[in-house]
Amino acid sequence: MAGGKVSVDIQPGHIDQIKQTNMGLVYQLIDRCGPISRIALSKKAQLAPASITKITRELIDAHLVKEMEFPDLGFRGRPAIGLQVDSQEWQFLCIRINEGHIVIGLRDLNCDLVVEEQLAFVVPQKHAFLDCIVHEIDGFFLRHQSHLERLTAISITINAIVDPVNRIIHSSPYYDIQDIPLGKFLHQRTGLPIFLQHGITAWTIAESLYGAGKNDQNLIQLVIDDNVGAGIMTAGQMLHADNHSVVEIGHIQIDPSGEPCYCGNTGCLETVVGIKKILQKAHFLADRYPDDVLNHATADNTSLKIEIDLLCQAVADGDSQIINIIHDAGERIGRIMAIMVNIFNPEKILIGSPLNRVKHILYPAIQQQITQRSLPGYSQHVDIVATQFPNAGTLPAAALIKQALYNGELLIKLMQG
Repeated sequence: MAGGKVSVDIQPGHIDQIKQTNMGLVYQLIDRCGPISRIALSKKAQLAPASITKITRELIDAHLVKEMEFPDLGFRGRPAIGLQVDSQEWQFLCIRINEGHIVIGLRDLNCDLVVEEQLAFVVPQKHAFLDCIVHEIDGFFLRHQSHLERLTAISITINAIVDPVNRIIHSSPYYDIQDIPLGKFLHQRTGLPIFLQHGITAWTIAESLYGAGKNDQNLIQLVIDDNVGAGIMTAGQMLHADNHSVVEIGHIQIDPSGEPCYCGNTGCLETVVGIKKILQKAHFLADRYPDDVLNHATADNTSLKIEIDLLCQAVADGDSQIINIIHDAGERIGRIMAIMVNIFNPEKILIGSPLNRVKHILYPAIQQQITQRSLPGYSQHVDIVATQFPNAGTLPAAALIKQALYNGELLIKLMQG
């Protein structure tokens, strides 16, 4: 209206979101760059000094950040006062649920491991899945009471169809479960924030935060294990991180006349290049060709199963048939990856697999297909590298906590008590 005042209606929800985002950004910079001065923090965060002072005061009062002296290079006199993360006494519980076993770890806010256990995890028909998880958590706490301090959150990863926002496990290839409200159940039992994510997505987040994908804004992580799948980061954000629809490349049909898959389809990529299938092919060759190098490796124990260690050793010994199996797997994977390179234009492709030990065979086969089948401007600038972390332990679950601190979600909850 001419000559009148313009009123801007800022909703309280928007203010809260801005506060959360700024607080997470400041905490992230302190965590990554600390000890850091408030002046340097203001420049990096592109926030006003007054805002930095207010946010850091709140973080210090909550004992999430602390002040410390550090030498200011190039200047004489008193040391500068910098800020760094205060992880003392803050802990969180990380849980990884796999087929037949569960890994439980206690970590501090720096993600440093305090104690970790791998336990058998069997769910009898007469017992509920949630009750079995609580039983294992209670047992872990009883055994490690001396290590417990201030528990802040529980983070869980599982290779299943999950809803990370509502913390629901919809279904699992390993357990007879459907629409399990894991987050709600554990929150009611513990009062703690609960985080849930698909295992591959969480692993990709871990690699992007402090692994082989650190500082990369666009990357694809390919997992070739018992499960075959992918995690995709584009413009620094995980694709489908808040959706139950993970990137299911393992269930792309590549052989219509192939084996049935647990997803209900036939000839999925996972049924052709999954580790279990590759070992089956190796067994078949060992039975068919008694003079094969692989048979020599098991000559001292005819009942010894062919496992990944023997498979990789056979490649090192020049077993041409096993080399062909690995090369064929690489080509099949490469055809799918070529399509993904054209769509997402990644800077890097991370490979998480036991087959990284034979990457001199696997990677060139993948690269060749990408070069032949994707746009040259994209394929020429993508690097294929191994993941820094193995597909084990609770570090991927820890990455979910770090991510929740960096986006401010968990920080707000911790400051509210």
